[in-house]
Amino acid sequence: MFDVVIIGAGPAGASAALFTAKAGKKTLVLDNDKSVTKRAWIENHYGVKEITGPDLVEIGKEQARKFGAELTQATVTNISKTDGGLKVETDKGQFEAKHVIVATGMMADLAEKAGITTKPGTEPRIKTIFDVDAAGKTNIDGVWAAGTIAGVSMHTIITAGDGAKVAINVISELNGERYVDHDILKSV
Repeated sequence: MFDVVIIGAGPAGASAALFTAKAGKKTLVLDNDKSVTKRAWIENHYGVKEITGPDLVEIGKEQARKFGAELTQATVTNISKTDGGLKVETDKGQFEAKHVIVATGMMADLAEKAGITTKPGTEPRIKTIFDVDAAGKTNIDGVWAAGTIAGVSMHTIITAGDGAKVAINVISELNGERYVDHDILKSV
């Protein structure tokens, strides 16, 4: 069983995976390789002069893998409750997790089958988003959402930050106390 399964490896999902894996949580990222970021040219991401969307996505995946996140290319078809947590069904099999973070960008099609409450989107061209609280929790215990699908602006810097925020909240819940990830500069 995974501590966290993250659906989507764009900026929100990969950022969440970076934090959960770095915190020592057994993390799996499931991605269908259809991120809208893969079509982007980015010049407004703090700390990055300019980058292609595909490069940003690949760097994010590499960072998550560095800390032990597993990445699998698959399309998620359902999320359901089990006695021990959650079951994530895909076209490549099923996985069990204590928590699931949905970071599917503009794709809300998973909501109806999984029973996740939605509401109208507020961003241009975003018709439907998941109804989440300030922490990123959906109406299903253990299912969280981050990034554009959770109603934040679809700019990569914002979705990445939201993925980190939701991951910190999941880690805090798993640990039973507030988690902070703050590395310090090593002496030279």
